[in-house]
Amino acid sequence: MLKGLRFLKGHGTENDFVIVPDLDGLIDLGPAQVARLCDRRAGIGGDGLLRVVRSAAHPEAVRMAAEAEWFMDYRNADGSVAEMCGNGVRVFARYLVLAGLAAEGELAVATRAGVRRVRIAPDGPQGPGAVTVTMGRAEFPGPDRIEVAVGGRSWPALNVNMGNPHAVAFVEDLAHAGNLYSAPPVTPADAYPSGVNVEFVVDRGPGHVAMRVHERGSGETRYCGTGACAVMVAAARRDGLDPAVTGRPAGYLVDLPGGRLEITELVDGTVEMTGPAVILAEGVVDAVWLEGTLPG
Repeated sequence: MLKGLRFLKGHGTENDFVIVPDLDGLIDLGPAQVARLCDRRAGIGGDGLLRVVRSAAHPEAVRMAAEAEWFMDYRNADGSVAEMCGNGVRVFARYLVLAGLAAEGELAVATRAGVRRVRIAPDGPQGPGAVTVTMGRAEFPGPDRIEVAVGGRSWPALNVNMGNPHAVAFVEDLAHAGNLYSAPPVTPADAYPSGVNVEFVVDRGPGHVAMRVHERGSGETRYCGTGACAVMVAAARRDGLDPAVTGRPAGYLVDLPGGRLEITELVDGTVEMTGPAVILAEGVVDAVWLEGTLPG
């Protein structure tokens, strides 16, 4: 039997994650080890890593333990720490149900951006039920003028915070975003001292947009849940559908290469995200390889 680190692999609309159960907070994964696990050629591969820890066992989450038993310790693919990941929360919740640590229905998950409420629908004939995450309220921290540039083109962008920072730019063609291997320049640079996720958005029809995203620390990903929420609220503001003004919820379908999410902003400003989440594999990583003493 291979001795090492137990892991699972899951995805939400093809935004994929390495999942590491560490219920009592005993595993110390450094940035280099996280990056090694997320490496798509020499590792398991993922847009990020979800460590499953009891809130009471993690110093960043202990204050939320009375409200949420489980803490999602999310890391980007390069090993850096991130505040939130909307698709990650859905996959995290799916794992908790699969592992018998939570039941279908209502669930609270602690994150660095605060507690997120999750609703897990029962499985049906078509497979696992959809997962709805209450993502909190969007904030617009400013400055008022943000600009994103790629390949000689530039666009105004809206600064949206969904527990993590986003710059949302509406463009004529998603191809204008370029290859998104590296982070698109955003000005003013000091608006995002810890980096930013950049979304490029086109219209597909009434209440329907498509996007591409560069996630800080991960490059272009197949889907970004917080990014989809940021795009939805930016589109609602652009289209004059701010629920605080109209008194009615606003809903958009948001497409990305990995699939489609349904995003709704309620009258009180709360944003809800609904979409699939799948756990597809589990295994054990060799401990010697993980420490970097084996080639790979």
